[in-house]
Amino acid sequence: MSVTLQCPGYPEDTLRSLADRLPCRETQLTSLLSLMGQPDQYSYPSIFIYGHRATGKSHVVLSIMKDLELPHASVDCVECVSSGHLFYQVLSAFFGPDAAALLPRCPSLSDFVRLYKQMSSNSPASQTRYIILDRAERMRDMDFSLLPALLRLQELVNDNVTVILLSEIVWEKFRPNTGCFEPLLFNFPDYSKAELVQILSQDHHPSYTPELYASYINILLGVFFSVCRDLRELRHLAVLNFAKFCEPLEKGEARESDIHKLWKNIEPHLQRAMQTVYLREVSSMQWEQQQMDEKEATTLRGLSAHAHIELPYYSKFLLIAAYLASFNPARTDRRFFLKSHGKIRKTNFLKKHEKTSNHLLGPKPFPLDRLLAIFYSVVDSRVAPTASIFSQISSLVTLQLLSQVGHDDQLDSPKYKCAVSLDFIIAISRTVGFDVVKYLYDFL
Repeated sequence: MSVTLQCPGYPEDTLRSLADRLPCRETQLTSLLSLMGQPDQYSYPSIFIYGHRATGKSHVVLSIMKDLELPHASVDCVECVSSGHLFYQVLSAFFGPDAAALLPRCPSLSDFVRLYKQMSSNSPASQTRYIILDRAERMRDMDFSLLPALLRLQELVNDNVTVILLSEIVWEKFRPNTGCFEPLLFNFPDYSKAELVQILSQDHHPSYTPELYASYINILLGVFFSVCRDLRELRHLAVLNFAKFCEPLEKGEARESDIHKLWKNIEPHLQRAMQTVYLREVSSMQWEQQQMDEKEATTLRGLSAHAHIELPYYSKFLLIAAYLASFNPARTDRRFFLKSHGKIRKTNFLKKHEKTSNHLLGPKPFPLDRLLAIFYSVVDSRVAPTASIFSQISSLVTLQLLSQVGHDDQLDSPKYKCAVSLDFIIAISRTVGFDVVKYLYDFL
């Protein structure tokens, strides 16, 4: 659906095509154009645009600049190891590399302002010039006087110039303690689920109908939306898993209308992909190759880097004990780890709220003394409680196989949670000849 923007001073055809290329950002586009005003008018000295990553901040601002052919200098602050690099890129974009070459070897802020005023007096601006500083949070590590000066650069150089800062953090974390000129604050909210469906559905595969791809995107977001709202990551996942979604169609086992059958085919595939969201531990080609070889039951393919960690002997038993403590109710320890426990039926002590599998509810925290009690019960030799055992627990926390719950100052009774999957702990227990499934309450 075409959206009409009413902004005097800009061609309507360009505005219409701009709105079509920026779906679900029409409100932000209209507000930004209103703040900027007409090209020959003075704009506000500085604008601070913030929002989470992949919410369209850079894309919208740079699309406005390029489509409307506005004079601008785009600077990625990650690339600027010093303020001199920033000054050089700004002068080079506005006045050419010859003007930027006039900067001294280690330019100061006053050198930049002096040279900018000199060049702008020779070639005054007929339109507002825009300096776009992407990932502006890196400026906090530069000279403390740089940010306050850029916020009021229009006043310092006496030119029609506006500084636009793009950041993932809020202005309160930027504001200097000494005070500064306050920029206009502008927020880009996260995309809603309906907006993500609309945007991602535009990438539909030419061999299939748009309706099928929209159904696939709905399924994908149903799995990943609660843990990932990054548009770039979701787009990567959509491209990566679409071939698996279409497998039943390629084999003739289903039609495009059989969404339930297509869902059942891709559901375990998406659950495995969920473990590697953002991690990029394997490349897309390696991931696809792993899925082609997944039928080889002789190899345990863990997508997490944890599967490749070599642990000391007692650390493996500590991790097994931590897993049992996280996923078994505390009152079942007597059932599993005492020889004279008597006969206890599972149905006799099953409460209403425990009818759900503990593995579905997730790991629960446990105290250190319970971890050690289970460890001494499952280890196949007598181990003294030495400092080595406690240091191995700290190492497991450092490796993120265990996570410490609560504050670090709770030295008397620290609590932990196990952070590994069932497949991983089964693989670890096999290396020490321990059958962990026999000791799990959910598998009684």
